[in-house]
Amino acid sequence: MTVMTRRHELTVLLLLAVALLAAGCSTGSRTGKAGKIKRVDSVAPRYDIGDDAATRQRLKREEKLGLAMNRLQGGDVAAADALVREVLKQDPRSADAWTVQAVVRDNQGNAQGAGEAYRKAAELAPDQGDNLNNYGAWLCANGFPAEALVWFDRALAAPNYRTPAAALANAGGCALQAGQAERAGENLRKALELDPGNAYALEAMARYAYGRRSYFEARAFSERRLAAAPATASVLQLAIQIEQGLGDKVAASRYQQRLVQEFPQTTTANPGAKAL
Repeated sequence: MTVMTRRHELTVLLLLAVALLAAGCSTGSRTGKAGKIKRVDSVAPRYDIGDDAATRQRLKREEKLGLAMNRLQGGDVAAADALVREVLKQDPRSADAWTVQAVVRDNQGNAQGAGEAYRKAAELAPDQGDNLNNYGAWLCANGFPAEALVWFDRALAAPNYRTPAAALANAGGCALQAGQAERAGENLRKALELDPGNAYALEAMARYAYGRRSYFEARAFSERRLAAAPATASVLQLAIQIEQGLGDKVAASRYQQRLVQEFPQTTTANPGAKAL
């Protein structure tokens, strides 16, 4: 996922179900003790006897995209890059391939290249809400919140968009960055109505309430966020701020201890720093 400037994570959806199923990821992979999916060295695409040549070529491309995602999950970015390049050479108008390319570039540390790939996917599939949401998420994460909101709106207007809570959560968090507090609160509430456990929406809602000095409300959302997903440094720093706003030094100290223990690099890099 793309990391925001304040080190939050936006909800970026990579809905490549067809490609992943063609690669057999749901049946050919194995989960280890740590929950990581191991690489699938080779899985034959599923052909039907009636498939024509064009269909077979499409299935092969989908298989390669599935394998590329599998390699990414296994940490082999170079192999994933090679696979997705093959697909794009054969079909440069594949929105799914450009989405995977964006993730590859992001893993390579090429933020600009990732943004270009996300935009390409969105332009090639303007009616697919997940592609529009992905590009909006990249824009917001890279300092363009106002422009990002336009793409979230397009995602929400896209026909048959299956995960509007993701775009609503992203739009709310991004509106908060853009100084549009009223829109932020509206979008985040709608996101949580659809998906009460959306970790990003809960964190953004805690920030929204904190900014309004509604510290008890902020605490409630912060606690829900910590219960919904593993803590991040930014979430713990926000929790410290909220407890300081409430004047609860004991609770603030507990969160500070967690921050030091769970994210020593953050506290080392910012000695004496409080919450963001």
